[in-house]
Amino acid sequence: MTFTTTPSRTTTGSDFAVLSRRINREGLMRRRPAYYSARLSVVALMFLGGWAAFFVIGSSWWQMITAVFLAVTFAQVGLVAHDLAHRQVFRTKRPSEVAGRLAGNLGIGMSYGWWMDKHTRHHNNPNHDDLDPDVAPDVLIWATESALGRRGLKGFVTRHQAGLFFPLLTLLAVDLKVSSVRALRDGTVKHRRLEAALLVLHAAGYLAALLVVLSPLQAVAFLLVHQALFGVYLGMTFAPNHKGMPHPTGAEDYLRKQVLTSRNVRGGWLTDAALGGLNYQIEHHLFPAMPSPNLRKAQPIVQAYCAEIGVAYEQTSLITSYRQALQHLHQVGAPARTEYTARRAGRTGVGA
Repeated sequence: MTFTTTPSRTTTGSDFAVLSRRINREGLMRRRPAYYSARLSVVALMFLGGWAAFFVIGSSWWQMITAVFLAVTFAQVGLVAHDLAHRQVFRTKRPSEVAGRLAGNLGIGMSYGWWMDKHTRHHNNPNHDDLDPDVAPDVLIWATESALGRRGLKGFVTRHQAGLFFPLLTLLAVDLKVSSVRALRDGTVKHRRLEAALLVLHAAGYLAALLVVLSPLQAVAFLLVHQALFGVYLGMTFAPNHKGMPHPTGAEDYLRKQVLTSRNVRGGWLTDAALGGLNYQIEHHLFPAMPSPNLRKAQPIVQAYCAEIGVAYEQTSLITSYRQALQHLHQVGAPARTEYTARRAGRTGVGA
C-alpha cells in the first residue's frame, strides 16, 4: 500500500506544476539520510532508555515520571512511523513497511497497515465530509449536519464537544488500539497475520513488564498515565493541522484542495521537533514525500507562490490553532444544543 496523493492532472500550465518545478529546482525532494539516521537513532535511544530506566527504577511511584517520558517517546515513534509511511525515510516500499510495522505495531501497539489506509484517504481528500475518515462523524462532530439527531451520551458529547476535546484525547491511544484490532478482524489490512502477531507481542511485553516490575496499583497508575498522555500528545500534534479549516466542495484543483484545508503553525526548532515537522502542514500536504527537515525551507516558497496566484495561506501560532479548532467544534455543536433545548421545552410544555 502506498500513498497516492499526487494531483490527477499535472499539465505544464497547472498551478501545482509550476510550484512543483520551483520546489524541485531547489532540491527539496531529495532524501536526507543523515538527518533520518540521527532522528531515528535519537528516538530509538529514547525508547530503549525509557524502558531501561523503567526496569532499573523498579517498583516505585517515581515510575510516573517514566510514564510521562515514555508517553512523549511513543508519540515520537508515531511521528517517525508517519514519515516512514510517506517514504520520506526510505525510497522503496519494503524497508518503509518493515520499519513502519516495527515502529507502529511492535513499538506503540498500532496497526501500521490500518493507519496507512486511513491516512492515505485523508491525504487524498482532506476535510471532505464524505471521504476523509478524520472528519467522519464519530465521537466528535466536525460538520453541522452530522450534529443533529444524536441522543444519549453521543448527544451530550456533541453539545459540549469543545469543552470535552482535550479530555477526550486521553482516550486516543485506546481508540488507536481498538481501531487496529477491528481492522485486523475485518480483514481490511494486508499481511494481517504478521501485523496481528506484532500487536500481540507488543501487548504481551507491555503488560508483562508492568505486572512483573510494579505493584498492581502502580501498574494501573502507570498504564493510565502513560496511555492518556500519549493520546493527548498525539492528538495535540495532529489537531492544529485541519480542524476548523474549510471543507472542500469537490471543485478545487489539487493545489487549492490541499492548501485551503490546511493550517501551518509558526515556531522554531522546538516546535518542529515537538510536532515532527507537521507544523508545516500545507507544504506536507502538497509534497507528502518531502523529507520533514526540508518543509521549513519549502515554506517561504509555497507561501510566496500562493500570494502570487491569490490562494489563501493560513498560518497561526500553536495556541491560536487550538482556539480556532475549539471555536469550530463549539459552532458545529450549536444546532445540537438548540435541538436539545427545544426537545426539553417540548417535554415540559414550556411555551405551550
